[in-house]
Amino acid sequence: MPENFVPKRVFLFSGHMIDRPDRLQPRFPPEREAAVTADIAARLTSQQAGIDDLAICGGACGGDLIFAELMLGYGAHLDLYLPFEPEVFVKESVDFAGSDWRKRFDAVRAHERAGTFVLAGPRTDEERQASPYERDNLWMLQRALACGALKVHFLCVWDGQAGDGPGGAGHMYEAVKAAGGEAQAPIHPLGSTQ
Repeated sequence: MPENFVPKRVFLFSGHMIDRPDRLQPRFPPEREAAVTADIAARLTSQQAGIDDLAICGGACGGDLIFAELMLGYGAHLDLYLPFEPEVFVKESVDFAGSDWRKRFDAVRAHERAGTFVLAGPRTDEERQASPYERDNLWMLQRALACGALKVHFLCVWDGQAGDGPGGAGHMYEAVKAAGGEAQAPIHPLGSTQ
């Protein structure tokens, strides 16, 4: 991102990963990727996302990478926030879904309008007690709000249920609301009838 770039709007995103092959209760099965992509694209199109905007998200397979690819396609700048170094992160949050997702992760990171930021280690007792995923969510939210709260547009792919662990899409949704931000109704990964 150019050093003096001031975004018109900041699109902050959080969303479920594609389901692991051994997941018992479907949440975001691979066959729902096209439908979720269309839903995210419709929201971004209706808000006229474009070259003057900044996108902020994680880099996991599923919602994060779909959003990142779409925003880059609209010409926006992209900041990827990772809770671990990329080599560690992909083992837990990308590679299980297949080599295509790894290629997509690498392509997004290599894009000329994308930057990657890695969460620093915990410095306080409070940070040590929090999950790296929770800390990463709050870091993304801080970065978005630092651009001006009225510029922030938050969207997420979330089934409305408690996550598999700390720091998921539900955590970010609640953190945005607690910060006084505007959170659109989540996109349900299994469709509106679920």
